[in-house]
Amino acid sequence: MPTVDDILEHIGEFNFFQKQAFFLLSLLSASFAPVYVGIVFLGFTPDHRCLSPGVAELSQRCGWSLAEELNFTVPGPGPAGEAFPRQCRSYEVDWNQSALGCVDPLADLAVNRSRLPLGPCRHGWVYDTSGSSMVTEFDLVCARSWMLDLFQSAVNAGFFIGAVGIGYIADRFGRTLCLLVTILINAISGVLMAVSPTYAWTLIFRLIQGLVSKAGWLIGYILITEFVGRSYRRTVGIFYQVAFTVGLVALAGVAYVLPHWRWLQLAVTLPTFCFLLYYWCIPESPRWLISQNRSAKALSVLKHISKKNGKPLPASLQSLSPDEEVSEKLNPKLNPSFLDLVRTPQIRKHTLVLMYNWFTSSVLYQGLIMHVGLAGSNIYLDFFYSALVEFPAALIIILTIDRIGRRLPWAGSNMVVGAACLASVFIPEDLHWLRVTAACLGRMGITMAFEMVCLVSAELYPTFIRNLGVLVCSSVCDIGGIITPFLVYRLTDIWRELPLVVFAVVGLTAGGLVMLLPETKGKALPETIDEVENMQRPRKNKEKMIYLHVEKQDIPLH
Repeated sequence: MPTVDDILEHIGEFNFFQKQAFFLLSLLSASFAPVYVGIVFLGFTPDHRCLSPGVAELSQRCGWSLAEELNFTVPGPGPAGEAFPRQCRSYEVDWNQSALGCVDPLADLAVNRSRLPLGPCRHGWVYDTSGSSMVTEFDLVCARSWMLDLFQSAVNAGFFIGAVGIGYIADRFGRTLCLLVTILINAISGVLMAVSPTYAWTLIFRLIQGLVSKAGWLIGYILITEFVGRSYRRTVGIFYQVAFTVGLVALAGVAYVLPHWRWLQLAVTLPTFCFLLYYWCIPESPRWLISQNRSAKALSVLKHISKKNGKPLPASLQSLSPDEEVSEKLNPKLNPSFLDLVRTPQIRKHTLVLMYNWFTSSVLYQGLIMHVGLAGSNIYLDFFYSALVEFPAALIIILTIDRIGRRLPWAGSNMVVGAACLASVFIPEDLHWLRVTAACLGRMGITMAFEMVCLVSAELYPTFIRNLGVLVCSSVCDIGGIITPFLVYRLTDIWRELPLVVFAVVGLTAGGLVMLLPETKGKALPETIDEVENMQRPRKNKEKMIYLHVEKQDIPLH
């Protein structure tokens, strides 16, 4: 009996229907960008200083410029240039007393400026920005700065829980139903976050967004790879992630036009309600229907695809059999367990190296994006430039993985991001163009590394534990996302370039570990543990297309 892939060869592997579905689902992929890295603009931290009652009145009376007001009334940087005293401490001085003069008011107190007592910001802060962010509205600075870290960690915790839980539900109750439910919940929680009166409510709705948004992105990935023929699965998988990059570029433009975080949140959320129209545009996956023994409905969907593509379905193909992957699930020969991932030497090595690289990819990707918001330059342009380099990253992957192989480009991309981060530490501030160039090279390198780990993970496990292996390893990237905000923002309080030093070490280490893995270019997918343990030996079996097995994997974005 024919499989879905056999039928798609006759009615079109990537014709009008698949192109339409790919375009619609790519819009969904692009809309995920503001949820994944929107913290850069929603939680932007501008320069700030303590609000001191009386300073504004004294400044107006004396006719000070802003520079003079800061020089006379705000503490200077702390040891080693730390900005903490300037941003989080104020002089314990009554600025309303009439004895203060205009030339150097603190000198009138007959006390050395360095001996004046410093206290916390008792009356709030003054922010040097024309817009607003969560930081400026909820005062998430100084002693409360950890609350911004928690905000981003919450969404990553939601990614971790939702991708596993909703992924199971999608396998149990269908792709399109779960897709529509996640779209609806994501849209509603996004709007509620934009109108939340307190930080606590904002955090709750952000967590809910995390629970459904990445899961929705994954369902979209699964759907498009299940709609196309086997020869197109790798390409549409890569370009589905390229659509995410388009979302990054668009986010920079929208954030520039709307510098107020509530309006920005509404602007990126309201269009997602339009995705509910997919109920009439995206049918259920015929592969999933077959796995549920609903062959008649699957055949109906395939006839719909053939009609859209303008290619009739031959009568000889109007009976279906499950794909090989489905048959393995319906008739399992082995019961996989977590111990199988570490039981034998080579699989144990693969598991540890892949887990580290998933973790590293998440930390470096999100960390570099967050660090853009701390550079002190034009955040919109820097974000825009660094997003653009993701396009050539995808092109390089397509051109190299079938010519050079997987291992060298993957290791090289990790080395590039590590070297770029290390170089950025030593580039002077006045060479802004060089710093931007290094940041773009780092961003391109980590984008390649992230997409490579997505592609290669399934090639290093035998069939019966492939799903489990990829799921466990890829889940580590969400753990990396949980700790990244604390890593970036807290290390920056010590030294602004310290996160880049950590990123350099992490990236260079990841590149070295990749070289411990076997090259999988031109090799068939391993079927047994023995084949994995002897992957350096050439196999004679006919190579199978990897995406036949990857299509239902939990493959996180970047």
